[in-house]
Amino acid sequence: MNQESFKIEQQEKFTLITIKEDKFTAKFSPDLKAELVILNSIGTKYIIIDLALSSYCDSSGLSAILVANRICKDNDGLLVICNLKPAVAKLIDISQLNSVLNITPTLNEAIDFIFMDELEKSLGDLDENLN
Repeated sequence: MNQESFKIEQQEKFTLITIKEDKFTAKFSPDLKAELVILNSIGTKYIIIDLALSSYCDSSGLSAILVANRICKDNDGLLVICNLKPAVAKLIDISQLNSVLNITPTLNEAIDFIFMDELEKSLGDLDENLN
């Protein structure tokens, strides 16, 4: 496994995946997908993918992002990607994934996004229990 290419950190409420390569390509995306399968098996709900270091992404990288998105949805959570460089943002726009993916400008905003989603879900559960 090419652990120099990405880093996975378990936080209290989410899993942070930092892509550590300039190019998010098939060079390591299969390894990342394998890690995502493991995260799915343990019921990971919230994932943030930080792309601050990546100035390029190909279809294999996009595929890994979509796998992460599906895993989060299947576990009633969500994926947030953040810190997109212009070329990566353009690829996501061209692929029309900007309406499917949760994208924030910064890591802090991605974390806030997850906390707000979790809060809304817990309030929704509370509302259902009151009725």
